[in-house]
Amino acid sequence: ILSIDTATDGVSVAIADGTRVLASSEMRSEKQHAEVLTTMIDFVRLASYGSGTQSSGIIEFRKELEMPIKGRNVIIVEDIVDTGHTLHHVTALLKSRGPARLKTIALLDKPSRREAPFRADWIGFEIPDEFVVGYGIDFAQRNRNLAYIGKVRFTDDA
Repeated sequence: ILSIDTATDGVSVAIADGTRVLASSEMRSEKQHAEVLTTMIDFVRLASYGSGTQSSGIIEFRKELEMPIKGRNVIIVEDIVDTGHTLHHVTALLKSRGPARLKTIALLDKPSRREAPFRADWIGFEIPDEFVVGYGIDFAQRNRNLAYIGKVRFTDDA
């Protein structure tokens, strides 16, 4: 999936719970070049959605990195780039910690929702402004376990 042209050990930094599946896939990828060496993984836990379907725009840190990233290649792994606030904020924060290189990968991108000026270095799929679940992505902590990504269809209970 990725290639960073240096022999420094790499760290995959997965954002929140939704990226666990993607981060695992990224680390196992046979397409990954040997020089990336993303043999380590760490997680930051952030929240901006709560139990809703719209980002609040306020990034709340719930878990900090446990390993140092100074001088290492870092790949930030995100499930969806929506407003762009999360990756914009996390990228700036992690750059300040002195990694050798910092790149981003996102499974899904919703450019029509962008509010912050951010584009991931690698994007799996560009999608329309629909709420989706599966492959680690949830709605109110449900449907992460789906082996596919599906659009959520909301129905009225009236």
